[in-house]
Amino acid sequence: MSRRENYSLLDDQSTANALAAPKPSLAFGDAVALIVGIVIGAGIFETPALVAAQAGSEIAVVLFWLAGGVVSLIGALCYAELATAYPHVGGVYHYLKRAFGRSVAFLFAWARMMVIQTGSIALLAFIFGDYASGLLRLGTFSSSIYAAIAIALLTALNIFGLRQGKWTQNLLTAVTVLGLLSVVIIGLAFSPTSTAVSAAPTTSGGSWGLAMVFVLLSYGGWNEAAYISAEIQDRNRNIARSLIVSIGIITATYLLINLAYLRGLGLADMANSQAVGAALMNRILGKPGAFFLSLLVIVCCLGSINATIFTGARTNYALAKDFSVFGFMGGWQERPSTPTRALLLQGAIGLALVFLGTITRNGFETMVDYTAPIFWFFFLLSGISLFVLRRREPHILRPFRVPFYPLTPLLFCAVCGYLLYSSLVYTGVGAVIGIAVVASGIPLLLWNRHRSSRA
Repeated sequence: MSRRENYSLLDDQSTANALAAPKPSLAFGDAVALIVGIVIGAGIFETPALVAAQAGSEIAVVLFWLAGGVVSLIGALCYAELATAYPHVGGVYHYLKRAFGRSVAFLFAWARMMVIQTGSIALLAFIFGDYASGLLRLGTFSSSIYAAIAIALLTALNIFGLRQGKWTQNLLTAVTVLGLLSVVIIGLAFSPTSTAVSAAPTTSGGSWGLAMVFVLLSYGGWNEAAYISAEIQDRNRNIARSLIVSIGIITATYLLINLAYLRGLGLADMANSQAVGAALMNRILGKPGAFFLSLLVIVCCLGSINATIFTGARTNYALAKDFSVFGFMGGWQERPSTPTRALLLQGAIGLALVFLGTITRNGFETMVDYTAPIFWFFFLLSGISLFVLRRREPHILRPFRVPFYPLTPLLFCAVCGYLLYSSLVYTGVGAVIGIAVVASGIPLLLWNRHRSSRA
């Protein structure tokens, strides 16, 4: 074969690879729906009680949730610069690789695949299963069956194509936001004022750091915009806009829902509630209210699971392009525009966690222990990467620059460092397990290096 024919084959292969790659298919509204759908999930029906138990006063509750929105906005401004300067399907994986090298990026992708993303999918699926079982039970393992069905069906939906996944997300997000607003209206309009006033003084404050861990857990997910930066239309304009608008919607919703909880239940009852949303609706409307809330939680869970599946597989795809040990995930299905194999592996891990969860299930707070230290460690690194890349690659075009640099990213990094400290100090054995799972990726990294050196 001649050299010219070789070059021709390489050109043809390059063209094929370019075609079978992420395309800008997401509009501004699609990006907002994905971000809001990921963030506003079942957590808002769990964490407000935990925050109230740490707050000590009603005004402190409101300030914690407002602070969560401010912190998220500061982080979003940092991510907007990174995502517009380095649009890539791998998102944070790509930034960390450019700033700190392949090893750090590998461990992040491994952590996301084994702890952060799949753990979130399994947790949300179990919550969905619990509430769905309350409406129609499927036997002894009803919650697990529902959880597995949700993961399998939503993974299949995203494999069928980008269009099906994004329209499902848009619908679920719209229903979630409208449903939460209805809870707000019911809670604020029909709750007796005296309830909140009489109950408020009976709780004492706790740890501000732990309260912010729970608050920012509920705000977690806006950073997923980084993983759609290669697929969003007019990215230079829409990435920053979608982040700012999404966080505005989320913050307003969270403030209103907590005001409704405080008015309807009071601080003490809110702090002591195992299901704060159900307690509010049951107090005002009785069983019909509890039934409505169960349906709302189901929709919230499905929206969050779908969005988490959608963005999570993108990191796995990027990982496979760089590390041969995960090369089987590197295929991108051209016609439906989706990373099919990465979605299949993510779904399989999620189903495995559901299976294990039927045997050793420790509840919501243990899952926070499991994921929080890892999440905040890599979040801190992503903030630091902005400084590193600004210094190392000053020639890169940055369509959006974070305002008040370097103060804004410094503040973001300081918050991440504090939350990393808090998540280690106030968490239990779950944190140790999460760290051990991430550390288990080191032998795979070394094996990949060995394979690459022999190739």
